[in-house]
Amino acid sequence: MSDFESLDNSGTIPVLEKHQFDVGALQSFMEKNVEGYSGVLTVEEFAGGQSNPTYSLQAGGKRYVLRRKPPGTLLKSAHAVDREYKVLTALQGTDVPTARTYAFCDDQSVIGTMFYVMEYLDGRVIWDASAGDYDPTERGAFWDSANAAVASLHSVDFESVGLSDFGKHSDYVARQLNRWCGQYEYTKTEVNPYMDQLIEYLPQHIPPETGCTIVHGDLQIANMMMHKSKPEVIGLLDWELSTLGDPISDFAYLCRPYRDVLRNADLKALGIPEEQAYVDAYCERTGRSGIEHWDYYLAFNIFKLAAILQGIAKRVLDGTAASKQAEAAGAGALAMSKVAWAQIDKSVKLD
Repeated sequence: MSDFESLDNSGTIPVLEKHQFDVGALQSFMEKNVEGYSGVLTVEEFAGGQSNPTYSLQAGGKRYVLRRKPPGTLLKSAHAVDREYKVLTALQGTDVPTARTYAFCDDQSVIGTMFYVMEYLDGRVIWDASAGDYDPTERGAFWDSANAAVASLHSVDFESVGLSDFGKHSDYVARQLNRWCGQYEYTKTEVNPYMDQLIEYLPQHIPPETGCTIVHGDLQIANMMMHKSKPEVIGLLDWELSTLGDPISDFAYLCRPYRDVLRNADLKALGIPEEQAYVDAYCERTGRSGIEHWDYYLAFNIFKLAAILQGIAKRVLDGTAASKQAEAAGAGALAMSKVAWAQIDKSVKLD
């Protein structure tokens, strides 16, 4: 889920016509596969613009969440709800804040696409952690809790939780570049010289790897569920891009606002830690002495976001995007790619 897709998903709406399915078939599935399930199922759709349609389920006084692959023609490796389910299930019992999983279904005859059912987390999503109507102390705590949650994820022994086959153990950035360069070219709708320069530069300057951990792939505070009343992460959300890889690259995606929306901000007034202090906190939590090639990792991750935004723009044209805000994505891709290139070419002037 990208920034341009984010709406407040705490509210629900009637299921959109294009996302409707046989509720009776889902109820039958849950009766057979969800422990403790009872009652008559009611279904609503979360109002937010998730890349995978997400539903609020209620039955027998309990609430659940269903995530499904969207209908329609999709990119080959996108919307991998099966991978979301696998990693969430593996992380049960670790220090990583996650929702409990209940059941997975790859039988498309049930609701039309693969899906899984998980715990409903009664919290709040902080869509704009860079501003918004928050006290500076609380906003700073959002950022610190996010840092701690990510450090916990990157500290998990992926082999001990059964995820040794969740991805290759090396060449993460190279593999990611191959993927996102290819997906960008597939979804390209206009000429973008910044993306062209990044696609030429980034593969030729990949830093030495810093290790291999579980990586989320889309780390941002908007992809975390906060406690209802405390500035504390209770769940990392939207795991469809998760795999094994370089944790520094993953962490850098969380930090990209420092070079974008926070570039000219008064961080002290906002209560947000300075970039170096934030990096230092992560290093202390993960036992690192520091991070080299930081500008490269930021450039790569901002490039990745630009490619994601371009993909959303293409989905708008194809009619498969789930967000009302997705039409802004095309312009966002151009602006974001300029920011990415500015991390490499310091002569680029940003507003």
